[in-house]
This record gives sequence, C-alpha cells and structure tokens, in this order.
Amino acid sequence: MAQFLGVDIGTTFVKGAVLDLDALRLDHIRRAPAPAPLPGLPGGRHELDPDAVVAAVREVVAGLLLLAPRCVGVVLCTQMHSVVLVDDAGAPLTNVVTWLDQRALDPHPGGGTFLDQLAARLGPERRLALGNELRPGLPIATLFSLAERGELPAGATPLTLADFALARLCAAPPGVEATNAAASGAMDVARGGWDGAAIAAAGLGALRWPSIAPLAEAAGTLRHEGRALPCFRPVGDAQCALLGAGLAAGELSINISTGSQVSALCEAPTFGDFQTRPFFDGRALATISGIPAGRALNVLVGLLGELAAAHGAPVADPWPYLLRAAQAAPDGELRVELGFFGGAEGAVGAITGIREGELTAGALFRAAFHQMAASYEAAALRLAPDRSWRQAVLSGGLAHQSRLLRELIAARLGAPVRLAPVEDTLGGLLALALVCAGRANSAAEAAALVRAGLDG
Repeated sequence: MAQFLGVDIGTTFVKGAVLDLDALRLDHIRRAPAPAPLPGLPGGRHELDPDAVVAAVREVVAGLLLLAPRCVGVVLCTQMHSVVLVDDAGAPLTNVVTWLDQRALDPHPGGGTFLDQLAARLGPERRLALGNELRPGLPIATLFSLAERGELPAGATPLTLADFALARLCAAPPGVEATNAAASGAMDVARGGWDGAAIAAAGLGALRWPSIAPLAEAAGTLRHEGRALPCFRPVGDAQCALLGAGLAAGELSINISTGSQVSALCEAPTFGDFQTRPFFDGRALATISGIPAGRALNVLVGLLGELAAAHGAPVADPWPYLLRAAQAAPDGELRVELGFFGGAEGAVGAITGIREGELTAGALFRAAFHQMAASYEAAALRLAPDRSWRQAVLSGGLAHQSRLLRELIAARLGAPVRLAPVEDTLGGLLALALVCAGRANSAAEAAALVRAGLDG
C-alpha cells in the first residue's frame, strides 16, 4: 500500500496529510500555524521570515512521516504570488514577499504609482499575454518596485515560497511548475515560457529565472531517517483546490476565502476581460479574482465586536450567531458594498439604506451576502455572457457554513450549486500524487478517481 505526503503552504496554516494512494483517502490531517508577518515594516509591506516558513514546513513533514511508513513521495501546493530572492547556493537574499504586499502602490518618482509605471512599460498586449493579472502583490510588480528603488540583488533567482522551502528541504536546484510560474506575472501563458520582452521591460533581465519544470518530474529528494523520498514541484493552491473540487466543463467555480475568485475551465488558454491561468493537462482557467469576501466581512465583524472587546468581554467566535441572524433576518432596504480594499470592486465600501430599527447584525450580514452573490453573478457574466454554465461548485469555509449564502448564489446564477470537499487542496494533492506515482495518465483522470473515492 503506497502513501504520499501532501503539504499545502497557506497564508494562515501549513497543512498536510498522509495521502493513501490505494484507498484514495486523506489520513492524519495536520496543521501548523504559518509564520506571522514580520513586524515593524513600512506601511503596505507584507513579508515573512523565509527560514520560519521552512521550519513550519519541516515540522509538518516530520510529524507526518512518523505516521506514513509506506510513504514514497511528497507533493506540495502553495499560496500563490509570493516571491523570495535567493543566491547561487539557494540562501535567501530577501524575506518572502507575499500576495498581500502593497508596495507597488507607492508613488513612483516618474509619476503615478510603481504599478502604473509597470503597466505603461508592459503595454496592454503584453499584459494580456501574461494572463491579464497585473496588480499589487504580483511578483513582477514587487520585483519591479525593488528594481526601481535600486534594491534588487543582481544575479539573484526569484522563487516562490514553496519552491524555496523545497530547495531547502531537498537541496533541490531552482525550478518552478507552470501554475506558479504564471502566478509570477512574467510567463507567457499561451507559450508556457518566460516572457523575455516583459522581463526586459520591467528591468528584471539581470535576474536568473528558474527553469519551468513538468509536474511529474521529481525536483529533489527528501532524506529523513534513512528514507529517500522524491519531492515534486509545488503547484498553485488555487488550481490545486479546483482539481480537488473536480471542476468540470460547464461548471463555474466560486471560491470564497480571504477574497473570492470565480473561474471557468477552458480547453486551452483563452484571453479576454478576465485573468488567464494555466491549469493541468494543457487546459486553462478563465478567472476573476479580487472579489471581496472574508477579509471585507471581518471589517464588519470587527465593528460589531469593538464595544465588547473594549470592555474586556470579546466574543470568542461571533460567526455562529451572525450566520443564524442573517438567515432569520428579512430582506430590506439595507445595502452593503464590501469594496473596503483594492480589488475587483475598488477600495471604497459603504452601508446605505439604513432605516430605524433595521440596522441589526443579521440584516447587515444578510445585505452583505446579497452583495457577494451579486458580485459573483457579475463575474460569471464576464466569463460567460451567454449564461452557459449548468451549475456552480462552491468552496471555502463560509460556503459550507452558510445555507443563506448558497441559496442567494444559486438564485442569482439561476443554476444549482454543489459544495467542494472541505479539504479541496489536499484532495487536489491526492490527485497529483496519483499522476506523479504513475497511477493516472492525466490530472483529469486522477481527479475523477479521487472524487469517486472521497465521495464513496
């Protein structure tokens, strides 16, 4: 009976499980807190200690190996859009800069922001070829900001957070799989290689860009207590989750997490008023990201809890009450715009339509859920103006917890919805492990096997 380890290096947790390739089962799911952002940084910066990330991954892997005597390999996925620069020996030259970093929005000496300057230098055609995803927190924007400030180490290699961790655990040479290469913002999505013209326009030609490696090609060997385990290149967590959810043609994916994404599967890279991301088996995703969700809702939670916290009686978990109250509240005139942060809906939020006696916690969150459902419909129409979707698959904790939100989304889309497995990234890693072990000929075949196994 063969086992793999699956490790998901996320924003909040480093999560792992023993992947049973015979029973198609997730065993011994473990979580370790992800390292907190480094304190004392200038405004808009969001960086992690790279060695702390490696230590958290090592802790999860070592714990799981004690429970996996038949382990024959390791697969990983990672929060996307992170970058750390390393030297020739793989030692970090910078901290890990994550997708939450906003330094690209700082004023540029030439006018506008660093992001504005980068967008102008790339031009619309180049931006489209790169996936149409240019925004703050994208590695190409972060690296451009460093280069323009004279802070870019010459000859350094940019790695994702997980590829850096893999290199440290396995002494593996630099490399990156296509889903994470595209997440850098510097890969020609249709061609599947680094975009030299874009890299030159961004002033990043002095960097040593890692090779883009196939998924099923072992990147290095993890040696632990006499065992030698092949480790495979990390993939993007968004694509991994959709693989675990069994996303199929004709379905919409709505992922509701810190932010939200709406995606549709394409047989080949397709370009338009959306982002284009590589998927597995040569397929691609058309995606709208940056839709307000958990991060924006937490602003409302913070407001409602401020008084109790100030009097030393904070509510440990307000969500069960808020979800019940939203379910019970009637529809009214109250409206909530959740665009509190930069994203698909701007950076200005609002609460309007307030009437005496109607501004309650339940009414507030019911209105917020209405607005979220409307946002998902608007994004879906950008992907499929003919409303050709047949159903939607919902993922994320809030989708599982709130029947009201599921009902509002189904009503807006005019289509049924189904829930993805709670551990969708780990399910996706189980599918990828089948491919890497030679037990499935494609990610799609593996995903079908995993979905049947987990459902059964």
